[in-house]
Amino acid sequence: MGTCALALQEISRPEIKQVKSTLMGTVIRLGDVDGRPDEAIEVLVKASKCTALTRPKGWKKFASRQAGDDEYEGGEEDEDRTVSFAQLKMRTEYYIDHGEHEDEDDESEDGDKSPTGKDENSEKVEKEQLIRGFKYGTTYAPCPDGQFPRLPTQKGMDICGFFQARNFRRELAMGEVQYIWADPSSAQQQVALSSIVQAMYEKDVLAIARWVTKDGMDPKMGVLAPSVFDKIDCLLWVQMPFADDVRKYNFASLDYLMSKKGERIMKHPYIPTDDQLSAMENFVDAMDLMDAGDKDEEGNRYPWFDTRLSYNPAVHRTKQALFHSAVVNDLITNPIPPPHPELLKYFEPPKKVLKRARDAIEDCKQAFKVKEVPKKVARARKDGHVRARDEDEDMLLLDIKMPKRMASQAASQILNSAPGEASPSKPTKPPPDSDTETEDEDEEELLLDKKPDYKGHALPTPSRSLSPPVEFGRAPGRIIGTTYPLQDFKKNIAQGDLVSKAVEDMGVVIKDIVMKPFSSRRHDELLDCLKTLREISLKEDEIDAWNEFLQDLKKSCISYPGNQEFWTQVQKLGRDISLISTSEANKLGGISTVSDTAATEVSSRHVLSHCSVN
Repeated sequence: MGTCALALQEISRPEIKQVKSTLMGTVIRLGDVDGRPDEAIEVLVKASKCTALTRPKGWKKFASRQAGDDEYEGGEEDEDRTVSFAQLKMRTEYYIDHGEHEDEDDESEDGDKSPTGKDENSEKVEKEQLIRGFKYGTTYAPCPDGQFPRLPTQKGMDICGFFQARNFRRELAMGEVQYIWADPSSAQQQVALSSIVQAMYEKDVLAIARWVTKDGMDPKMGVLAPSVFDKIDCLLWVQMPFADDVRKYNFASLDYLMSKKGERIMKHPYIPTDDQLSAMENFVDAMDLMDAGDKDEEGNRYPWFDTRLSYNPAVHRTKQALFHSAVVNDLITNPIPPPHPELLKYFEPPKKVLKRARDAIEDCKQAFKVKEVPKKVARARKDGHVRARDEDEDMLLLDIKMPKRMASQAASQILNSAPGEASPSKPTKPPPDSDTETEDEDEEELLLDKKPDYKGHALPTPSRSLSPPVEFGRAPGRIIGTTYPLQDFKKNIAQGDLVSKAVEDMGVVIKDIVMKPFSSRRHDELLDCLKTLREISLKEDEIDAWNEFLQDLKKSCISYPGNQEFWTQVQKLGRDISLISTSEANKLGGISTVSDTAATEVSSRHVLSHCSVN
């Protein structure tokens, strides 16, 4: 016995629909069946779905008919009917934008009088006038036939090799899982496949397989895993991406920071202390859900989250909405009922865990000094749009852009001060009501220096007419910047009186850029800088500075984290970019303490990195 309310609630209970997949015939090949049939194995198998992806049902769009178009199929019009709806159909229209020379297509729905977003420069074209193309990089490869010629593939599954199961990267598995069964009508094929499965299971290996569903179809690469049941053995196949589909991104270390001088920083606001690590570890342990579920007969608690009882709200809620809309007349007076409690089971964390983690959260707040940040009110900037800096212009986390007004105040104070009056070496702090965005205390500490203290003295008044422009990428005290180092170097060498300073700063800038993340895109530019720096050092008798710089650069590149790739490119250039030897220095009247043999060894020796990344 039960009530109607309970029956309606049970209708909305989420359920998993189990269906039987159709067996698709294929073949597994191990070895070269055509070239060496005596050494190859061919087993007839059947494939069926193990898991299937379920998506919410699609929605159709309807709109009210226009006046005069609401006729029935019989041609008569109902006088009592006030509103009539019709399903909208999608159509595609193609336009050419002559203003920007780009092809565009516009998808609109029935009932639109004119395409939206098109101006007078757009010209409508028919689909027959267009040629299908595929984007390759920044260009388009035309394909008049609609698709490129397919590979001459043969139906079947070819095993390419085996590898240890512990080396399988779980994140590379993509798509649905397929069962691979032996042919049910052939005992010989079942014994053959069972032998392969048992061997893979005992050796704890997986197989890389290339699957072609039909002759001429595109191949798919996947992995085969042995699965041993009580009365039958089979394989599980899951698709894996190709090498071109995998993108690898390198990120800077979270606990390994370097200063501008190339020295490792051990204490820093961005490096956690032992107390902070301990507090965070306790916080993570307090959020453990493995013992937050119900108790069993022995009093042991189950895990709180069970994947078998976790449902997709989009699928089941859509199903409930479709069913409710089909049985009621008016959704306004009879709205859709709330979702079933099982669907909302994992929306909120258990109260037991929240209570247990309360103390750990407070410890984290104290250890990390967490404070509520007031919401900032957006306001217009006086300097308008500012160009975003590239990631390789300054060392990550170790440099801050000088605000515009601070640079103006510092420059004007230097220019307006008396000849014998001392000038502060750092820019003054802007007043609190300034519109210039300032950095917080933690970011200012990254400069590894203290803020100036004027001890109550009045700040100098900036002079706008005498404020020099701020040169981005150039550190204070340097005449070579990281943005255009080669141009700055040639410009200072042309003056003739700053050769030693230019050579010294050029070496520091090259090393800074090489040791930064994402410096590989500037390797060609850096090699040109090295060639020019060596040439000037030889001509201007800065030989010792060059030899000392190159040895220091080599040491930094081959050490951890280093840049072994750049040093390999330097070695490929040979003697043209090696140490300056005694014979080379004597030709131009210089002096060098490096022999020809030592210079040749540095340029030809193949140095391998001794660092390892766990």
